[in-house]
Amino acid sequence: MPRSESARRWIGLIAVALGVALIVVDTTIVNVITPSVIDDLGIDSSQAQWIQESYAIVFAALLLVVGRLSDLWGAKTVFLAGVVVFGLTSLLAGLAPTGEILVLARFLQGIGAAAVLPTSLALLNAMFVGAARGKAFAVWGSTIGAATALGPVLGGWLSEHASWRWAFGINIPLTIVIVVIGVLFLLQPARSRGGVDVISAALSVSGLGLLAFGLVEGRVYGWILSENALEVFGFRWDSGLSPAFVALVASAFLLASFIWRQARLSRPGSRHQPLMDTRLFSIASFRNGNVATLIIGLGEFGIIAVLPLWLQFTLGYSPLQAGLALVPIAIGSFVASGISFPLSNRVSALAFVRLGLVLEVLGLAGLGLVAAVTDASWLLIAVVLFFYGVGVGFATAQVTNVVLADVPAEEGGQSSGIQSTFRQLGSALGIAALTTVFFSTLGGGLQNRLEASGYAPSDAKGFADAVTDSAGAAIEPIGQVPGLENVADLARQAMTDAVAFGAVLAAGFLVVGVIATFLIPSRPAGVEAARGAERQTGEPSAAATATTEVAR
Repeated sequence: MPRSESARRWIGLIAVALGVALIVVDTTIVNVITPSVIDDLGIDSSQAQWIQESYAIVFAALLLVVGRLSDLWGAKTVFLAGVVVFGLTSLLAGLAPTGEILVLARFLQGIGAAAVLPTSLALLNAMFVGAARGKAFAVWGSTIGAATALGPVLGGWLSEHASWRWAFGINIPLTIVIVVIGVLFLLQPARSRGGVDVISAALSVSGLGLLAFGLVEGRVYGWILSENALEVFGFRWDSGLSPAFVALVASAFLLASFIWRQARLSRPGSRHQPLMDTRLFSIASFRNGNVATLIIGLGEFGIIAVLPLWLQFTLGYSPLQAGLALVPIAIGSFVASGISFPLSNRVSALAFVRLGLVLEVLGLAGLGLVAAVTDASWLLIAVVLFFYGVGVGFATAQVTNVVLADVPAEEGGQSSGIQSTFRQLGSALGIAALTTVFFSTLGGGLQNRLEASGYAPSDAKGFADAVTDSAGAAIEPIGQVPGLENVADLARQAMTDAVAFGAVLAAGFLVVGVIATFLIPSRPAGVEAARGAERQTGEPSAAATATTEVAR
């Protein structure tokens, strides 16, 4: 590859990494700025919930459709369009005068985010081959790990020293930088022919959207019967079956119909092209890699959703301090990227995935042990989160490399959309499971402690509900009431037990993820590099043939 072309690809990687950072930060930053938004706009709890969740739901719903569109229109075109949409809707969010406008802006941001994630994968998969591709995915994965951890830091600082509006406003200059670099240096991968089957698109968007809604909102509205009223854009649902339960049942029917239709359209001679070519699942690395991706998503980021609550309401950290406590995850992710660069020619992507998952398991198990001590030091927390971050940097990046390794270049957008969907659904399942377990353990544990201390069951339940419904924010006000200091202390102990159990549960999910990686075909790093060259040129590689025979 000419040096000038190689340099162009690496500069283009900057645009891809910044684009991914843009959408990931906006997933985590909102959790920290929500209290400031509530005070400034005077919104209710329902609107606050939708400001946080609407983005994730739309994001997950559109991934498959965007993956197909990127194959047809070009991954570079769709990526840059998504960045522009994200920038414009960030401006709308930053200027929002009401809660309704902010919720609308977050819905629209989800559209831009859905256009960025799968196309970022398709671009890397097409622009890089062999060892260089492993390095590029290492940067991509480290960016996700770092952005996930830095979002709360940025949100905490802005909440304390500026305005929540800047959490969205800072996206505007970053958008301009990404578009300029992208236009000049990104390469346009090969495009495929055909169109988008409208029925498949409708089934996919509605099925995935309802599934994401049900998983995210089940704890809030009830898993079977309604426990709280659902209010959005003037619509109210407050009785009978839970809207989350209805959404999950409907999504099961819609997604089953979608899969049946894709199987039919994937047959030779079909008049329409599938949105998800089921023949891709005949590729062992793609099929089994996606299964591993789903399982890994269950354990990888769910703990991040509850860890800041424990840091603030049990250990007494400020929002900024809680965000800074997560910085070791970002540092670990970058360290993983630096380690993987010199080793990419000698260590296979799958080996990196397994090493990363083992480090994540050790980090989460260590967090569970550290959390068992209510006054755990910042240093101990930092150490275990650092190892967790190194694991994320290895596993998140290279599992994508493994999944897409054998996919034809012209199917890069569709396959990336599928892989992104598995990733997002795994994360949604993990967050739903971890938050449900966390709050159930917190509420039940506190009620049992209070009853054992002599409180009447009704009083114990009242205190437990107050702490759980506030996600721990009620602990300090309760402790300031004369005579209730013991209640606050027991609540902190219950929250510590909840986060420790959640960390161990997440580690358990990742152990299953390690086992799942053994279903993925394994090959030496030399074979990966040779096959990468073969995919780039379209011609069989002598090195690939020779090393494959040795591997056998």
